[in-house]
Amino acid sequence: MKQESYELFKNGSLDVITSAIGSELEKRNESPFWSDKVVPFSRAILSVLIPLRDMDLLFTPEGKKVDELTPELFLDWSDFLSLKTLAFTLAKSNEAGELLRTSLQKEECKRYEPIDLETLGAYLSRYTVNLEREDLDFPIANYNLHQGVSNVIKSLL
Repeated sequence: MKQESYELFKNGSLDVITSAIGSELEKRNESPFWSDKVVPFSRAILSVLIPLRDMDLLFTPEGKKVDELTPELFLDWSDFLSLKTLAFTLAKSNEAGELLRTSLQKEECKRYEPIDLETLGAYLSRYTVNLEREDLDFPIANYNLHQGVSNVIKSLL
Protein backbone atom coordinates (compact mmCIF):
# COMPACT_ATOMS: atom_id res chain seq x y z
CA MET A 1 0.00 0.00 0.00
CA LYS A 2 3.04 2.27 0.34
CA GLN A 3 3.18 4.01 -3.05
CA GLU A 4 -0.53 3.94 -3.75
CA SER A 5 -1.22 5.52 -0.34
CA TYR A 6 0.18 8.85 -1.57
CA GLU A 7 -2.38 9.04 -4.36
CA LEU A 8 -5.09 7.81 -1.99
CA PHE A 9 -4.40 10.55 0.56
CA LYS A 10 -3.98 13.19 -2.14
CA ASN A 11 -7.39 12.59 -3.75
CA GLY A 12 -9.38 9.93 -1.88
CA SER A 13 -12.57 10.42 0.09
CA LEU A 14 -12.91 9.58 3.77
CA ASP A 15 -14.65 6.29 3.00
CA VAL A 16 -12.17 5.26 0.32
CA ILE A 17 -9.13 5.91 2.51
CA THR A 18 -10.56 4.24 5.61
CA SER A 19 -11.69 1.25 3.53
CA ALA A 20 -8.17 0.89 2.16
CA ILE A 21 -6.74 1.02 5.69
CA GLY A 22 -9.30 -1.57 6.83
CA SER A 23 -8.47 -3.84 3.89
CA GLU A 24 -4.76 -3.58 4.60
CA LEU A 25 -5.43 -4.48 8.24
CA GLU A 26 -7.28 -7.61 7.13
CA LYS A 27 -4.45 -8.62 4.80
CA ARG A 28 -1.94 -8.24 7.61
CA ASN A 29 -4.09 -10.27 9.97
CA GLU A 30 -3.63 -7.76 12.80
CA SER A 31 -4.96 -8.54 16.25
CA PRO A 32 -8.66 -7.69 16.63
CA PHE A 33 -7.64 -5.41 19.51
CA TRP A 34 -5.80 -3.13 17.07
CA SER A 35 -8.19 -3.64 14.18
CA ASP A 36 -11.08 -2.31 16.26
CA LYS A 37 -9.15 0.87 17.01
CA VAL A 38 -7.25 1.74 13.82
CA VAL A 39 -10.17 2.46 11.47
CA PRO A 40 -12.17 4.65 13.91
CA PHE A 41 -9.00 6.56 14.81
CA SER A 42 -8.17 7.05 11.13
CA ARG A 43 -11.74 8.14 10.42
CA ALA A 44 -11.59 10.72 13.24
CA ILE A 45 -8.35 12.24 11.92
CA LEU A 46 -9.43 12.22 8.29
CA SER A 47 -12.83 13.73 9.12
CA VAL A 48 -11.00 17.03 9.61
CA LEU A 49 -7.90 16.64 7.43
CA ILE A 50 -9.87 15.96 4.25
CA PRO A 51 -11.93 19.17 4.54
CA LEU A 52 -8.70 21.08 5.21
CA ARG A 53 -7.17 19.39 2.15
CA ASP A 54 -10.15 20.36 0.03
CA MET A 55 -9.86 24.00 1.19
CA ASP A 56 -6.09 23.94 0.50
CA LEU A 57 -5.49 24.84 4.17
CA LEU A 58 -3.48 21.86 5.43
CA PHE A 59 -0.89 22.51 8.10
CA THR A 60 1.46 20.57 10.34
CA PRO A 61 1.08 20.21 14.11
CA GLU A 62 3.62 23.05 14.29
CA GLY A 63 1.27 25.27 12.25
CA LYS A 64 3.26 25.32 8.99
CA LYS A 65 1.47 25.19 5.64
CA VAL A 66 1.52 21.90 3.74
CA ASP A 67 0.46 21.54 0.12
CA GLU A 68 -0.79 17.94 0.11
CA LEU A 69 -2.33 15.42 2.43
CA THR A 70 0.28 12.68 2.64
CA PRO A 71 0.66 9.58 4.81
CA GLU A 72 3.40 11.46 6.69
CA LEU A 73 1.12 14.36 7.54
CA PHE A 74 -1.60 11.93 8.58
CA LEU A 75 0.92 10.21 10.88
CA ASP A 76 2.03 13.56 12.29
CA TRP A 77 -1.56 14.23 13.33
CA SER A 78 -2.02 10.71 14.69
CA ASP A 79 -0.15 11.71 17.83
CA PHE A 80 -2.99 11.87 20.37
CA LEU A 81 -1.89 15.19 21.87
CA SER A 82 -1.55 16.72 18.39
CA LEU A 83 -5.02 15.48 17.50
CA LYS A 84 -6.48 17.04 20.65
CA THR A 85 -4.77 20.33 19.77
CA LEU A 86 -6.14 20.12 16.23
CA ALA A 87 -9.67 19.66 17.58
CA PHE A 88 -9.38 22.81 19.71
CA THR A 89 -7.73 24.77 16.88
CA LEU A 90 -10.58 23.92 14.54
CA ALA A 91 -13.24 24.60 17.16
CA LYS A 92 -11.77 28.08 17.74
CA SER A 93 -11.47 28.55 13.96
CA ASN A 94 -15.12 27.55 13.50
CA GLU A 95 -16.13 30.23 16.02
CA ALA A 96 -13.89 32.89 14.46
CA GLY A 97 -14.81 32.09 10.86
CA GLU A 98 -11.15 31.88 9.87
CA LEU A 99 -8.28 29.47 10.42
CA LEU A 100 -6.39 30.28 13.60
CA ARG A 101 -3.16 29.16 15.28
CA THR A 102 -1.17 28.56 12.10
CA SER A 103 1.53 30.41 10.19
CA LEU A 104 -0.55 30.42 6.99
CA GLN A 105 -1.04 33.77 5.28
CA LYS A 106 -3.95 35.82 6.63
CA GLU A 107 -5.64 35.83 3.20
CA GLU A 108 -5.52 32.03 3.13
CA CYS A 109 -6.92 31.74 6.65
CA LYS A 110 -9.93 33.84 5.68
CA ARG A 111 -10.91 31.16 3.11
CA TYR A 112 -11.56 28.74 5.97
CA GLU A 113 -15.05 27.34 6.18
CA PRO A 114 -16.29 25.70 9.41
CA ILE A 115 -15.57 21.99 9.65
CA ASP A 116 -17.94 19.49 11.25
CA LEU A 117 -16.14 18.26 14.38
CA GLU A 118 -18.74 15.69 15.42
CA THR A 119 -16.77 12.58 14.38
CA LEU A 120 -13.51 13.83 15.89
CA GLY A 121 -15.22 15.08 19.06
CA ALA A 122 -17.07 11.81 19.60
CA TYR A 123 -13.85 9.87 19.17
CA LEU A 124 -11.85 12.05 21.56
CA SER A 125 -14.57 12.06 24.20
CA ARG A 126 -14.60 8.25 24.17
CA TYR A 127 -11.01 8.44 25.36
CA THR A 128 -11.77 10.98 28.11
CA VAL A 129 -10.47 14.07 26.36
CA ASN A 130 -12.20 17.07 27.91
CA LEU A 131 -13.63 18.98 24.95
CA GLU A 132 -14.51 22.03 27.04
CA ARG A 133 -11.08 22.84 28.49
CA GLU A 134 -7.94 22.44 26.42
CA ASP A 135 -5.67 22.76 29.45
CA LEU A 136 -6.93 19.56 31.06
CA ASP A 137 -4.90 16.42 30.44
CA PHE A 138 -6.26 13.02 29.49
CA PRO A 139 -5.08 9.76 31.09
CA ILE A 140 -1.56 8.76 30.03
CA ALA A 141 -2.86 5.25 29.34
CA ASN A 142 -4.97 6.69 26.51
CA TYR A 143 -1.90 8.42 25.07
CA ASN A 144 0.07 5.17 25.23
CA LEU A 145 -2.78 3.24 23.61
CA HIS A 146 -2.84 5.68 20.71
CA GLN A 147 0.91 5.44 20.28
CA GLY A 148 0.30 1.74 19.65
CA VAL A 149 -2.49 2.54 17.20
CA SER A 150 -0.18 5.00 15.40
CA ASN A 151 2.50 2.33 15.15
CA VAL A 152 0.05 -0.10 13.54
CA ILE A 153 -1.04 2.58 11.07
CA LYS A 154 2.60 3.41 10.30
CA SER A 155 3.27 -0.23 9.48
CA LEU A 156 0.29 -0.26 7.09
CA LEU A 157 1.27 2.88 5.23
